[in-house]
Amino acid sequence: MKIALFTMGTRGDVQPYIYLARSLNKRGHNTLIGSHPCWRKLVEDASIEFVPIGPDINIENEAATIRGKNSNAVLSMLKTMNFVFKIIQNSTAEIYEACKGKDLIIVSHSQMGATEAEVLGIPTVNVTLQTEMIAEKLKKQSVWNRILAKIIGAQMVKPYNKIRKVYGLPRMKSSDEIISGKLDLIPISQYVKERNPYWESKHILTGYWYEEDSDYVPQSELVDFLEKGEKPIILALGAMSFESDSEKEKLDMFISAFRKTGKRAIIQGFQKTLENYVLPKDMIACGSVPHSWLFRQGYAVIHHCGFGTASAAMIYGIPSIPVPHVLDQMGFAKQLEELEVSTKSLPASELSEERIIEAISMLDQNYDVIWENVQHLSIKLQNENGLDKAVELIER
Repeated sequence: MKIALFTMGTRGDVQPYIYLARSLNKRGHNTLIGSHPCWRKLVEDASIEFVPIGPDINIENEAATIRGKNSNAVLSMLKTMNFVFKIIQNSTAEIYEACKGKDLIIVSHSQMGATEAEVLGIPTVNVTLQTEMIAEKLKKQSVWNRILAKIIGAQMVKPYNKIRKVYGLPRMKSSDEIISGKLDLIPISQYVKERNPYWESKHILTGYWYEEDSDYVPQSELVDFLEKGEKPIILALGAMSFESDSEKEKLDMFISAFRKTGKRAIIQGFQKTLENYVLPKDMIACGSVPHSWLFRQGYAVIHHCGFGTASAAMIYGIPSIPVPHVLDQMGFAKQLEELEVSTKSLPASELSEERIIEAISMLDQNYDVIWENVQHLSIKLQNENGLDKAVELIER
């Protein structure tokens, strides 16, 4: 089949589709990924055809700017969603062209490509990362809940109805109408998220999508650093480390906390600040290093709890200190806590040197239990073969 996959957002929103596209290509399908122009190299380096959608911006910087201006998690999420929706709305002609001639369109949580596929008569498959977005269609709803669902649904579909108007399609009343009637793939493990009995049968937990970066060769400086002492804490805040106004202050807090707790550290991100920053000898900066290699070298990882990083911490068996910023990250942090593979989360809005030290101390006190839990979970997750299951479901 000729398949187009569309996604918008930070690297964590793009990476799962790269894994899926590569698996589909191995099965003889012909795929392309449509996303922000800034992800061209990432996608093409994975030997996948790429189609740029929307303006040539650094989406991680843009998202960080929005977060920096909105400390409230709900408002931050809504502002980010509105920013992305405007890009999708203004890019419908590009999306339409990329859909032409395809046999299947794979749609992310942004529903990018769903309307264009409908116009062209092409079937769709959805991918859902945030299960809170899935309607409990099989659950008997109270009158009040039905009324509330209609009100919320009417607001949710506004951006999509603007696109539908361009093509003369009827307005939708609920976001349920835009989700694939065929299949919704959820790249999450049954060992992490229990399937909701009130979901329709099309919503399927496949297990996580990931690849081993077996060809990766680490820089000699990084290898030397690892060989010279105890396993380090890995600081991997993703796009959270791009908030330029507070970047140095945030990095200073972590560096000081690491020194006071006697921890060695590997710093990912903070590129702008690290250009003129002298790290202590027991700390090292690294650029883009595959989680499949890096996380196996660490004592623990401090991360923003985005979907990709939270998943990788469990898959590769490393204890976590979650520092969530927005709502979906808070949800993933809660999952880690409930599975007892992390410390209690430290919300980004409460970040301070004292709180970081407290979190590291809590980790040290409970390390053996947390480490054992995440090791057992890692084995289960790696035995699931989520990508194989996803491809089989698509091919049915």
